Amino acid sequence: MAKVLVIIVSWNAKKWIRKCLNSVEGSSLPADVLLIDNGSTDGTLTLVRKEFPAVRILEMEDNLGFGAANNRGLRIALDEGYPFAYLLNQDAWLEADTLERLVAAHKPEWGILSPMQLDARGRRDKRFDKKCGKYIDPALSGYHNDALVVEVPFVMAAHWLLSRRAIETVGGFSPAFRQYGEDDNWIDRLHWHGLRCGVVPAASAVHDRAGRRPSRQKRLELKCIATVVKISDPSRNWTWMKVREVLELVGMGIKNFSDVPWKYIPVLRGRFPELARLRAESTKKGAFL
Repeated sequence: MAKVLVIIVSWNAKKWIRKCLNSVEGSSLPADVLLIDNGSTDGTLTLVRKEFPAVRILEMEDNLGFGAANNRGLRIALDEGYPFAYLLNQDAWLEADTLERLVAAHKPEWGILSPMQLDARGRRDKRFDKKCGKYIDPALSGYHNDALVVEVPFVMAAHWLLSRRAIETVGGFSPAFRQYGEDDNWIDRLHWHGLRCGVVPAASAVHDRAGRRPSRQKRLELKCIATVVKISDPSRNWTWMKVREVLELVGMGIKNFSDVPWKYIPVLRGRFPELARLRAESTKKGAFL
């Protein structure tokens, strides 16, 4: 058994999956691969079974969403004794030494380690740079060390090396999030448990998101989901956040001249009992797995 179980959640991934899986096959640190397919209809599984017979497949009848599908993989990683799980997006791929460098840099306090996340042209992914660049660049100024890990408050789950300790402690992704926001919440819980999130600048990998800029309405919908993320953070005051985030939606609607946030207010308020329950459950060791 390899030291790392690479978990890939797929849905109509035929466009990217060959490159994704080839990159894992070419890793200098051998890894086992678990593909959890959320009901693809584009021939993804036919391709994988034909060209990558060593890949283990869990075929879901329905689209479980990103978090719930990954939870299946994380449970298997624990049950089968893997020291590490690596969450890899279907539209992403590794460099040959990505896994080797991340595993070499790991120490017990690091729950998540990410490589530098690049776009398909080899430049920093824009969202990665926005979220992490201001922490990485000062640390790299005049200093180079392959073992360097830069602590960041957040990094996207396209490339996450998770330690067994982190999985056992934090658990899986919260059912409060079907798609988007689940990685933010997982990191909030990681911090609540006293573990750290870091980037290894000596390691790099690609997340190919070219040509998929979300519409204005989609960006506003994502900002609405961000209110659920903040309310679900166990380190924040529950009573205050319920008030604050409703006011945040009101202000968001005014600022953007849009009724999208206002329409979300009754949705959010209607979810308060569910979110309170899931927030409490999320603090338990191994939650949601």
